[in-house]
Amino acid sequence: MFLGEYEYKVDAKGRVPLPPKFRKHFAEGIVLNLGPDGQIDGYTQKGWNTNAEQLNFGPIKRNKQREFTRAYFSSAFDLELDSQGRIMLPPALRDGAGIKDSLVVIGVNEYIEIWSRERWNKAKVEARDNLWQHFESMETDR
Repeated sequence: MFLGEYEYKVDAKGRVPLPPKFRKHFAEGIVLNLGPDGQIDGYTQKGWNTNAEQLNFGPIKRNKQREFTRAYFSSAFDLELDSQGRIMLPPALRDGAGIKDSLVVIGVNEYIEIWSRERWNKAKVEARDNLWQHFESMETDR
């Protein structure tokens, strides 16, 4: 389970460290792709494979499925951590997420998100303002 919020700077080569608590989960690598809210999503290899299996629409795909599949998988990068626990953020992902020099890594239970500081500040306020409304509207099986 990934929890918390951690702020980092991107170095001149585009590298950023992952939080020390998260690194062991990405020992086999990390898959990054652009998320739907202007962030970068980061998955363990197992988590990414599970997502890929769930998104397998079969051999014949409708137009919207093909378009989604292209966008989702073409923005993905399979990376490894270096010896200092850093990852190289590809320029396409940095640009897509609006990350220049400061970013925030957050734990989102089964995966992580990497946000530009500015976008995260806005998204965090919105999420916290709506937290209980969302909670109350969720269906539960309990």
